[in-house]
Amino acid sequence: MILIKIGGSVFSDKRGEPENFRRDVVEEIARELAEFYPDEKFVIVHGGGSFGHHYAKEYSIREGLSGNTRIDSWRKLGFSLTHQSMLRANSKFVEIFTDHNLPGFSISTSSLFITEKGEILYADIEVIEKLLELDFIPILFGDVSVDVAQGIDILSGDQIMAYLTKMLKPKKAIFLMDVDGIYDGKPGVGTLIQELTQDEVPELLERLHCTAAGTDVTGGVCNKLRKAYEMAHYSEVWFVNGRIPGRLSGAIRGDGFGTVLR
Repeated sequence: MILIKIGGSVFSDKRGEPENFRRDVVEEIARELAEFYPDEKFVIVHGGGSFGHHYAKEYSIREGLSGNTRIDSWRKLGFSLTHQSMLRANSKFVEIFTDHNLPGFSISTSSLFITEKGEILYADIEVIEKLLELDFIPILFGDVSVDVAQGIDILSGDQIMAYLTKMLKPKKAIFLMDVDGIYDGKPGVGTLIQELTQDEVPELLERLHCTAAGTDVTGGVCNKLRKAYEMAHYSEVWFVNGRIPGRLSGAIRGDGFGTVLR
């Protein structure tokens, strides 16, 4: 089985209008997956992009419930609106997959995962395992979460990837990004790192100033690297450009262009 994360910046423009969607990019991803299915099993996780992030930020979902009735009533509305927005994104993926004869099946992440202070506390993944046995392609997404510490929170696609890698142990996990892979510096300025070992990740995080108090100047790659470091205990991890045709296929075959962490 291969686990694939389709980043929000791959299928939408986060800085554009809310809920914009690059259908042509997702169509190409589906075409490439169809070349390998059903001989290969897949689980898909997609990010929020211009969908859920818009509402999550507007309603300050990450701050949780405060105990103030007025504020909490407002945030609960935002919690529902964020989830509905992600369902709309997810339905677009399922539609495109089925158009390409891929049995993509929507999995509502917030119905399976419970968090504590933003970290995954528990997830019931039996339905995912059963769907894989039946040759479906489960499609999950970054979502809101019920949180035992603060009532509500956000669960990112990268967190889901790390958890599923630990539990399902795929042969490889692939992150589709809007850049060519992991750079030793800012994308376009630093050098692309084509091969990376697990032992090299902590030092790279330091060079990229990925400290708890530091400023992430690399476009959010620090969190991906931290999760990939955890994932490399169980699986080979690839980072490739999801907006360039053929890059996903190359990662699936194992001869692709990007960054591979072993």
